[in-house]
Amino acid sequence: MVRVEKVATRRQRREFLRFPEKLYKGNSCYTPPLYIDEKKIFRKDFVYAGSCDFVCFNAYMNGSMAGRITGIIQKDANAKNGEKRVRFNRFECIEDFEVAEALFNAVEAWARDKGMDTACGPLSFSDLEREGLLVGGYEYPATFEETWNPPYYGEFIERLGYRKEVDWTGSRLRLPKEGAEDLQKMSDYVMRRYKLHLGTARNTREFIKKYADGIFELIDKSYDLLYGTVPFTEGMKKLMVDNFEMIVDTDKVAVILDENEKMVCFGIAFPSIGDAFRPSRGHLTPGAILRFLKARKSPSVIDLGLVGVDPEWLNRGVSVIVSAGLIDMLRKPGIQYAETNMNLEDNWAIQNQWKRFDEQKIKLHRAYVKPLI
Repeated sequence: MVRVEKVATRRQRREFLRFPEKLYKGNSCYTPPLYIDEKKIFRKDFVYAGSCDFVCFNAYMNGSMAGRITGIIQKDANAKNGEKRVRFNRFECIEDFEVAEALFNAVEAWARDKGMDTACGPLSFSDLEREGLLVGGYEYPATFEETWNPPYYGEFIERLGYRKEVDWTGSRLRLPKEGAEDLQKMSDYVMRRYKLHLGTARNTREFIKKYADGIFELIDKSYDLLYGTVPFTEGMKKLMVDNFEMIVDTDKVAVILDENEKMVCFGIAFPSIGDAFRPSRGHLTPGAILRFLKARKSPSVIDLGLVGVDPEWLNRGVSVIVSAGLIDMLRKPGIQYAETNMNLEDNWAIQNQWKRFDEQKIKLHRAYVKPLI
């Protein structure tokens, strides 16, 4: 017998937050989020409290925690797209279809009561958070920005009437076997032709002060039509800046400016830190902090975060500058490869960008959709 409860008490919140730790204990591919960040969803000052309605459910079987799920009504996304959608996210459950069915029934009933007519996901409060269900590449460890789940999740979701809406691909990139020097020459040519130059900063704090506003503006502009995106709020900007300060090094970011100091392109990469937090299950233990600092200082893998190009510059060869910059990073001592994280399968600009490298597609994530009426 499965019992589903809306998360309301301190005990229920703790069970909701700690369930993945128990479910994936000893799993070498699951990469936990930071526990301290996950706790924030239950705070009154949660950054998305004003733009989202959401609910969390726990499922119990024979008195033991058996699953969880979140339902999210992203009001800004619905207003932007003229939709009445609920997003499901943070779905985890034991290998029992009855548990999954009970959890999704709870979210769907809540959404109907709120006037929603469609369910989709996994999508979170914004595209700055983890999204998508892993449907291929289960044998590869998730990056810190990705989800990981066992294959039966997709089987359960499809049995419940959900169908594919979009897929994201994930790749490992190594130095191209040939043509690297040509790319650098092309990059130099584009920079000269359009009188472009690299933005400079002495440290991360100065970089953020000088270029954060331009990056946010360019993200809103270049990502506007991509699946699941929402406009930046001031709270989202602060959250992103805080994350930048913790992990970004100036040698792994770049902004390209025109002769009037207007940003036309940016690229942000991070040292891979999944291995740092996997042993501590997402908790900031002394060991986790030491592993994080080591990974930040001497990474062996680079995670590619955000790349943005002003749409007005897409056909002027600016993307080759991004490729040349990534080649420089891959040439640094100790770097084995870069991981792209999740790229929409029909985002041809970015998909074609990675063809310049020795690319190995290794992961596939999916977002599902289901009508509720």
